Amino acid sequence: MGIVFTKLFSSVFGNKEARILVLGLDNAGKTTILYRLQMGEVVSTIPTIGFNVETVQYNNIKFQVWDLGMPYWRCYFPNTQAVIYVVDSSDTDRIGVAKEEFHAILEEEELKGAMVLIFANKQDLPGALDDAAVTEALELHKIKSRQWAIFKTCAVKGEGLFEGLDWLSNTLKSGTG
Repeated sequence: MGIVFTKLFSSVFGNKEARILVLGLDNAGKTTILYRLQMGEVVSTIPTIGFNVETVQYNNIKFQVWDLGMPYWRCYFPNTQAVIYVVDSSDTDRIGVAKEEFHAILEEEELKGAMVLIFANKQDLPGALDDAAVTEALELHKIKSRQWAIFKTCAVKGEGLFEGLDWLSNTLKSGTG
């Protein structure tokens, strides 16, 4: 799968690097997504204490992807081109908290220029909100000053992840972020 990333990225971009933060509430699937993208498989994970960092090559962009435990987010905001915000679509009890954290991130001065990719994760679970419901719950319509997109994903199956990365790499390439 990493080879797929390399081939797709190299065909489009040359060699561009981007710093991307993967953020979201605990148990949203951030680490599962990171390792699915890096190794092409699901790895058994435990809650992230501190951070994980991996380099993912896709569409000729080398993504330095930081999977951060919540207390450490602000330490890594400088020089970030994009934020991947992961939402557990099946955790309807905490969607309001996810919205509050998301909008707090958007208000951070050091992230004003960052584009935002939202993964509405865990679509395979019963009662999961679809992308339209997550869009409404996160009040994405309020985002006027930056590029954003939302994709339905299932990290354990790898569904929707590459579509999201395609959007992200194309947006980075076009410089419209």
